[in-house]
Parts: sequence; structure tokens; C-alpha cells
Amino acid sequence: MLILSEREEREWREYADGILRDSPAPDSYDTVIRPGLVPAFHFYIATYLASKGAGEQAFAWAKAGVLKEDDGLFGLAFFLGFLERYGNRLVKPSIVFEDPRPFHHFTTVPLMNGARKEFIRLCGRSLPVFEHPVRFMDIGCGSGELAVAVLKELRENNKIPGVSEVLLIEPSPAMAALAEKNIRSAFPDAAVMREDCRIQDCSGRIDRKFDIAMSSLACHHMPVEHKRIHLARLRPWIDHFLLFEIDADIDSPDLYSPALALTVYQSFGRIFDRIYAEDAPVEVVNDCIDMFLMTEAVSIFTEPRGERSEYHMLRSRWDYLMAESLGPELSLRSDHTCYTDEYLTIFALHYGRTG
Repeated sequence: MLILSEREEREWREYADGILRDSPAPDSYDTVIRPGLVPAFHFYIATYLASKGAGEQAFAWAKAGVLKEDDGLFGLAFFLGFLERYGNRLVKPSIVFEDPRPFHHFTTVPLMNGARKEFIRLCGRSLPVFEHPVRFMDIGCGSGELAVAVLKELRENNKIPGVSEVLLIEPSPAMAALAEKNIRSAFPDAAVMREDCRIQDCSGRIDRKFDIAMSSLACHHMPVEHKRIHLARLRPWIDHFLLFEIDADIDSPDLYSPALALTVYQSFGRIFDRIYAEDAPVEVVNDCIDMFLMTEAVSIFTEPRGERSEYHMLRSRWDYLMAESLGPELSLRSDHTCYTDEYLTIFALHYGRTG
């Protein structure tokens, strides 16, 4: 992943303010930007202008930058299409996860499907053998399909004799209902409990032990200081914690910062590209982009830290946080790369109770 130097971060901020004020031609700064970062610079300027209400300028900068994109990273092209669909405005098209279908399509894209399979295999290898039917907590369960796959993997590998209880924590009622249906179908003898809320809203109510807790692309919806609180609250009640996340620094950069835009350009841009490469009806693809990923991206570009919905963190910071919040009772058992390329890494961590 490409990283800005402190000087570049400072200069890009100054350029953005000047562009908003003076409206220069969209290629005015191309010669002073590091060559490999020219498309990312256009992306930063386009998102900055759109967030400030300068939609026509944003469109011009995105359009000029599209011609400079290559190497399977076309974040500007996708952003340009979004602006066209929404009148050059940076607005949230939807409430994230209100409709489960865009997220379901996201999970079936080969990049994500392959990463999830790697995660499932890791769970089968890293978790110990349980002598009793397990109690399982799924934080941000989505459709519940990943929990079903993980539990089936454990059962087929003789790691568990069965499932006694599954606690589903999910703020989207539509998602939670689908997850409950999928869990009950796969494990009819298990007790299925639901908390139709975020983990932030229920961590203090958990009062019984769970053998395994899992969070897949869920805990990044709160800033690090909140992650720390709620992981610490879970520590007495779980024996194993499985984390599946994207390695990206969205938690720490400030609103309107070049570093924030560069991270989104690379990580979201790579995912956008893989979604559009999938053979699916264009309306399904656009819904996946607009009603799910771009809704999250708009939050990142328009809402300050503490209000926005996304706080992805770097892998190293996750490891430090989990060691701090879950240790010393739980310690790192595995650290696995589920997918990686030059712009995007998806990883998994397993912390287990010692002794």
C-alpha cells in the first residue's frame, strides 16, 4: 500500500484549500505530485471538493484523473459514476445493511469469498477441540452465513460435538432475521438468541460464558477507544476471539486528510474493481457499491471522527489493541493473511484463553 510522507500530507492539504478557493484546471498539480500518486491525488481532491459542496469541480477533477488510472485500481472511475448517479453530490444513498442483498453480493465476489474461505480454514486449524457443544457469539453477524460455515467446519473436523447456543448481535433487523433463519436451519437443536443492536449497546449486558466469539468486518464500526472498552467487557465471558478484518488506516486520520483519502482510494478502490469484474446484473453491482460501500465511504468523507461509521485499523494496531484489551487472560494463537495484493490485505487474528 502506498503511504504519504509528512511533507506530501502537508502539501496536499495546502493544494486542496487552494483548489477549492481558486478553481484551477484539473491537471494543474499533476507535475508536482509523485507520479504513482497522481490518480490518488485526483481522488482526494474530488472527494474533498464534493464534501465541500463543489460538485461540478469534483466531477471535473474525477474525470481528468480517470484517464491516469491503471493496474486494476479504478477508484476514480467508480467515484465518477457515483457522482453522475447522485447529481454530483456526496450523499448517503442508503442506511448501511438496511437491505441484506447488496452485502450478500459483496460476500460472493471471488476476492471476499476466497478470503472468507481462508478464515474458515484458519478457524478449523487454530481452535482447540471442545468436549462439549459450544456456545458461540457472532458480533455483527450479517446474514449468519459465515457463522454457519465456521461452525460446520469445526464440526466436520471433529473440533466440536455440536452447538448449544448462538448469540447473534446485529443492528440491522433484516440482517438479524436472516441470520436467525440460517442458524436455525443449520443447527436446529441450538438455542438462538438475538441482540438487535450494536455490540456497543449490549456488551455490558452479557453475563454468561461463550466458548467462541467472532467478529467479521464488524468491530471496525467504532473508534479505537470504544473498541478497547467493549473488548475488555467481553474478556471475562469468552474463551476464544476470532477477528476477520481489512488492514487499513481509517481510524486515526482526520476528516479531509489526504491520508484518509489515500487509504480509501486503495482499499475501497480494489474492492470496487473486484465487484465490477464479477459477472452480475449492473443494477446488483451498482446497489452493492452505492447502498453498501459508497454509503460507508460518504460517511468517511463527510463526518468527523467520532461520528463516522468506519474505523478500519492497521493489522499491527489491531494486534496491540487485542493484546491490551483481552490479555493476559487471552493470548495470540494465530495471525493469518486471508487475502493480499499491493493495495489490499484482509487478515484474521485468533486470541485464546491461556491455561
